[in-house]
Amino acid sequence: MPKSKNRVGKILKDYHKTGRKGLAWLVDPDKFKNAALFEEEHAWVKDSDLDLIFVGGSQLSRDNFKEVVISLKKISGEIPVVIFPGSQMQLAEEADAILFLSLISGRNPEYLIGHQVLAAPIVRKMKLEALPTAYMLVNEGEITSVQYVSQTIPLPNSKPNLARATALAGLYLGMKFFYMDAGSGAKSPVSAEVIASVKSVTNNPIIVGGGLDSLAKVKTAYENGADLLVIGNAIEKNPSFLAEVLEYKMLLNISLNVN
Repeated sequence: MPKSKNRVGKILKDYHKTGRKGLAWLVDPDKFKNAALFEEEHAWVKDSDLDLIFVGGSQLSRDNFKEVVISLKKISGEIPVVIFPGSQMQLAEEADAILFLSLISGRNPEYLIGHQVLAAPIVRKMKLEALPTAYMLVNEGEITSVQYVSQTIPLPNSKPNLARATALAGLYLGMKFFYMDAGSGAKSPVSAEVIASVKSVTNNPIIVGGGLDSLAKVKTAYENGADLLVIGNAIEKNPSFLAEVLEYKMLLNISLNVN
């Protein structure tokens, strides 16, 4: 299927404008072993009510990244596949878009601008839809993969004012999307207070991921301003959890009269 220009950005902006809630499945390439088996086990994806598929993870995932994206495109149907990069090595022209991230919660220049400079000419050549995204790591000091690889200190869940100021800086720097992440496998998600605080100063789509392993946590994130939730590990551990969240999202959207 040919790429539609600015398709993913439009989807995210529509969520924010209408109040509709979205859900993305995050695929970690490090856990991808066999293309044929992966495609067989996940053939259901194209008929699901997922809104987006994110692919990416730690900086370790590089050798098979293109293969993973190709497999996802085979099973995704109409669902866009979006790169959630751990480094400039995680690029594939087969994807529909890329979150062009800047880790504004950290002070490591490589993740603020370094990897971005290396990736930009390649993204342009691949004609990927690039979404300028302020990436904010938020948790209470857990050592997650993204924290270890990026060598940055996360924003504390207990300091919503700091998260708000960080988001404002991203807004004034021209960021169009905001992604708050507790990190892969985090025990606690981004707090309701932090999500609400960021929402209060931005009129842009808000993405939240990490630690969303129960329906109660999903509800809290949506209710406090998340437009799109990203779930990865919890689905791998309990596939029925995805069906539970998708059903809740559908009923929520119906109740909001935004379907």
